[in-house]
Amino acid sequence: MNQTIDILMAHKSIRKFTDEPIGNEVLQTIVKAGQAAASSSFLQGVTIIRVTDMTKRKQLAAVAGNQAQVMSAPEFLVFCADLNRPIKCCEAHGGTPTKGFTEQFIISTVDTALYAQNVVVAAEALGLGICYIGAIRNDPSETSALLKLPLNVYPVFGLCIGHPAENPEVKPRLPLSVILKDNIYDDSEEAEQIDAYDSIAREYYATRSGNKKSQSWSEQMTGLLGKESRPHMKQFLADQGFEMK
Repeated sequence: MNQTIDILMAHKSIRKFTDEPIGNEVLQTIVKAGQAAASSSFLQGVTIIRVTDMTKRKQLAAVAGNQAQVMSAPEFLVFCADLNRPIKCCEAHGGTPTKGFTEQFIISTVDTALYAQNVVVAAEALGLGICYIGAIRNDPSETSALLKLPLNVYPVFGLCIGHPAENPEVKPRLPLSVILKDNIYDDSEEAEQIDAYDSIAREYYATRSGNKKSQSWSEQMTGLLGKESRPHMKQFLADQGFEMK
């Protein structure tokens, strides 16, 4: 097997880190690796805020439900979808930017996710651990205020990076036969495969080294999709210039 594929297959979220710092050179290297990610129309619609101010970290941790790793990770980065920069460039060259279109929101958000995943793979290739923090969107207005984000920029997620102080099990994924389809979307045989996967997921949750629980993947999705998820995001995005058209 290829070493890069081995790294990808071994991915796990790390929530406990040692006190060992990463170092500026290593951080800049993995962030530079992120820049090599694909970018739709070469928008490069990403800005990363490195949060070293521990008072701000504490406030961001509170927004994120007091997740301890936000405070304990040697590095905490906030990845932002950024249309402010290209809009300014458009205006500087005499153009009139069309603002608030769904496509702009999508490509800047996708750019941000692709960039971050490159950073993650680069970090894990160097033996570091990571944990995404989507919960900074629990209060995006507060997050934006803390980071002084301008109009047309919004925080997509945070990322903890550091040397792992734990070695959790790899979480089992859905069967590839459920995800990979030929030519058309055909889910006629998915139910049985998902039932089998639910048993695997329940066993994983019940026997993993930390945060044990009795839950299948389907039950987890019932809880996730059976309620409104951050309904405030629509108004926040509109206030930030990302109103969908």
